Amino acid sequence: MNGGGGLDALTGRRAALRLAAAHLAAAGIPDAEREARFLVMGLLGLEPRDLALDGDRPVGEAAPLVRAALDRRAMGEPVARILGAWEFWGLPFVLVPETLVPRPDTETVVEAALAALPDRTAPLRILDLGTGSGCILVALLSELPRAVGIGLDRSEPALRAARTNAIANGTGGRALVACGNWCDPLRGPFDLVVSNPPYIAAGDIPGLDREVAQHDPRAALDGGADGLDAYRQILGSLGRGRLLKPGAPAVVEIGYDQAEAVRTIGIAAGLRVAKLSRDLPGHDRALTFTH
Repeated sequence: MNGGGGLDALTGRRAALRLAAAHLAAAGIPDAEREARFLVMGLLGLEPRDLALDGDRPVGEAAPLVRAALDRRAMGEPVARILGAWEFWGLPFVLVPETLVPRPDTETVVEAALAALPDRTAPLRILDLGTGSGCILVALLSELPRAVGIGLDRSEPALRAARTNAIANGTGGRALVACGNWCDPLRGPFDLVVSNPPYIAAGDIPGLDREVAQHDPRAALDGGADGLDAYRQILGSLGRGRLLKPGAPAVVEIGYDQAEAVRTIGIAAGLRVAKLSRDLPGHDRALTFTH
């Protein structure tokens, strides 16, 4: 098979999808048809109706771009990295190499946070630790019309992306970003703290799927020798009582097998465990603490 599935400028849109799916399937990419659809339609800026109404229109001058993208995906680069954007909570987010690809599992954090708030119309202050693309903070602000939030991250490129995403999704006037290491530069109190920290044990990272191990930023994955370093810092700071309002929730994403370990860290820091939330496949995914 030719590079990029043999697409040329005269290939129609529907035909391009078929060729792309065959190319990715031949490369061993799981769910090749779905992957090809996301990639080709994203690159061409198409909606489903465009295929229904004008599916025979040639891809034209975009053909080289599509061929190159298909070859990148066949080599294991995720669709989201190739497109430089992905969807989370029904909202679009631009990505940079320093940010994780937003994943459906992380929507569990948003759901748990919203469930822990007694009044969504209240004027709340939110803190998102390790904000990355800003997906958690922006999703929450989209649901909480009077809330304001701070996204903290060590990476300045990530913070620029978070700021771009907040503006693009209509929450820029209520979202600030700040550069810092976890809770160090901050003063509370906050009505809600959320975080999706790095929680992979350092020695396990090389064994992750290549889409993650080779393309996600290591700083956003590496949780230290046992995967729990970030929780010790975050929950320790929260336990000292200066960041959370009394009774306010803090929601952290966890690995599927980390609930008991993170629970223990939180209790030792003086926090109370309010809830364990599971993701759609049924894995432990978020812990809600209160002070």
